[in-house]
Amino acid sequence: MKISLQWLNSCLTHPVGADDVEPLLTGHGFPIEDREDRDGDDVMFDVEVTSNRGDVLSHVGVAREIAAAIPGQTALKMPETALPAASGAQVGELAAVRVDDPARCPLYTARVIRGAVVGPSPAWLVARLEAVGLRSINNVVDVTNYVMLELGQPLHAFDMRMLASDGGKAGVVVRSATAGEGFAALDGTTHKLAKGTLVIADANGPQALAGVMGGAGSGVTETTTDVLLEAGIFDPLAVRASSRGNKIGTDSSFRFERGVDPRGVDAASCRAAALIAELTGGVVAQGVIRVGAEDPEPATLSLRVRRTQALLGMALGADEQAGYLDRLGLASRTEGDVIHVQVPTFRLDLTREVDLIEEIARLHGMDAIPVNEAIELTARAPQVSVKAQRRLADVLVARGFHETITFSFTRPAWAQAFLPQAEAGAAAQPVMLAGDHKKDEPALRPSVLPSLLACRKVNQDAGNPGVRLFEFASTWKSGDEQAIETRRLACTLDAEPGAAGLDQAIRAMRGTLDDLVAAVGGAAAAQWLTVEALPEGASEHCEAFAAAGRVKLQGQTLGTLGIISEKTLKRFGVTVPQAAMELDAAALRGLYPPCGGLTALPKYPAIERDLSVVVDEAIAWRDIARGVEAALPALMESVVLQDIYRGKGIAKGQKSVSFRLRFRDPEATLRHEQVDPQVAGVVASLKDKVGAELRG
Repeated sequence: MKISLQWLNSCLTHPVGADDVEPLLTGHGFPIEDREDRDGDDVMFDVEVTSNRGDVLSHVGVAREIAAAIPGQTALKMPETALPAASGAQVGELAAVRVDDPARCPLYTARVIRGAVVGPSPAWLVARLEAVGLRSINNVVDVTNYVMLELGQPLHAFDMRMLASDGGKAGVVVRSATAGEGFAALDGTTHKLAKGTLVIADANGPQALAGVMGGAGSGVTETTTDVLLEAGIFDPLAVRASSRGNKIGTDSSFRFERGVDPRGVDAASCRAAALIAELTGGVVAQGVIRVGAEDPEPATLSLRVRRTQALLGMALGADEQAGYLDRLGLASRTEGDVIHVQVPTFRLDLTREVDLIEEIARLHGMDAIPVNEAIELTARAPQVSVKAQRRLADVLVARGFHETITFSFTRPAWAQAFLPQAEAGAAAQPVMLAGDHKKDEPALRPSVLPSLLACRKVNQDAGNPGVRLFEFASTWKSGDEQAIETRRLACTLDAEPGAAGLDQAIRAMRGTLDDLVAAVGGAAAAQWLTVEALPEGASEHCEAFAAAGRVKLQGQTLGTLGIISEKTLKRFGVTVPQAAMELDAAALRGLYPPCGGLTALPKYPAIERDLSVVVDEAIAWRDIARGVEAALPALMESVVLQDIYRGKGIAKGQKSVSFRLRFRDPEATLRHEQVDPQVAGVVASLKDKVGAELRG
């Protein structure tokens, strides 16, 4: 931000010298990047302003920092913002404003100055602008630039004659552009606007890119007589997208992107209207058109005196802390050990207690804060979500998986393969980045699996076999015209070619899934875990999987487990078959802590019985396990799956399932004749529940 020393001093009750400005600003977090002597004993400083301090992008803002740095020596002097006496028609009789996108334009105001004579600016105004590197254009445009550099509020002036009328009024509307809509900018460039670009338009089309630049067709020239003066608030993200997307960077967009004072709009509008009327001989119409929210009330934050002392490592009293905040224009009120601070609306960066502590540190002086030889630390238990994620990672590492950290971007074709099919059968669309920042990978990944497959390709090129990968990361999908972010856990592991190898890989991944759920939710939670075959056309179905199952826990969908299709592997250049799994990380972490208990070591030995039953292929192990439990064997300690066999001796469409039953009496040594009736009850229950036949 370029400032003029003479202009800066006009905003202070007592002037400061050029040699004082640099140490004052640098010591308070605004280093001077350049200094240039100008004509007339003026000095131009190029001040570095951090992106969160939009309030300092003005001479008033810099003057406020100077006044806070040397209290008692000078104070802030605000410019006069009173309007001259208005006359003639009401502004509502001359112009009309409509805002179709209040979310991105929460406030829009318009004033009208009639009978203006546009021409060269007076010498003082030209000198002020040239002192900070701007050239003079005409007295109307120069005023809008002057007020922006003085107060920090960007403005724009339209030639009312060039705006298409709406019922005899100059009508403007704040709306979203249609795809490909044309716009000719004041700098002589032409643009095809992207859909959704925020514009100020009349009946003939866009007349300005909101918060960025006006249009050539409605700019103020020497023939202009009636001026529509715009002042408002535009969403920083919308302005940034418009500026970047159309490659137009202006002083206005620079300020809107960093945030402007919502309560400063009217003052800047009055200041500019008064100067335009004074310099052009025009008359300000009565009233103002205001569309949008009322001015917000200043927020109130609470600051703990001891918290400041703990963070800064020094004993600053409550009065001293409050004094520093008052110097910045933050009204404070102390109650015991707490300071209640009213934050003015121009300080958009102050939202937390620690922000206030940082301000105290700035005013006190970073170099005046002592360096302690010892640092006091308070040990606290990690957050439950952190502990849960660590437990999950430990399980995966124990099973031979390696954690990756990958970028969130991917190619559109890769993203498309992992998007679920819409209900109508058409594929959903990935979330795309605006602009050309990532030309090769402009899509945000809808799944973590594309990143893991790309990582697997790198390992393949390096000759690494038997790779198992996992990652906790964010994914994005479109919803209600915005991107929805979700944290996911994804895993991949190599499979041997052929049906047997793929089957073994799926079993390994299912075993990993069981261990993950048991680790964070306990063995009881793992018992409710199921994997249901995902039919073609299901809402979760995507082309990336050749076969997949829906992972469910107590009826709630947790994610997907399956085999990556050959087409997808070929797209990534991976030649090794892959089993994959992707789960909702938040749902997994929500199971923590695991439910369980401690039991004494058994005093008496157990008796184990192995059974093999023949069941239909469609019968799942969980159905068999529940059939065993339905027999209510009083002394059964556990039932564990041992093997599944298909082949010689087993009819087509059936399978043999082998499992082991363990029995134990906690009070005495168990005898076989006690176990035999319970085993018979299990066999009878399985026959009744799942149609099982004991294999000979």
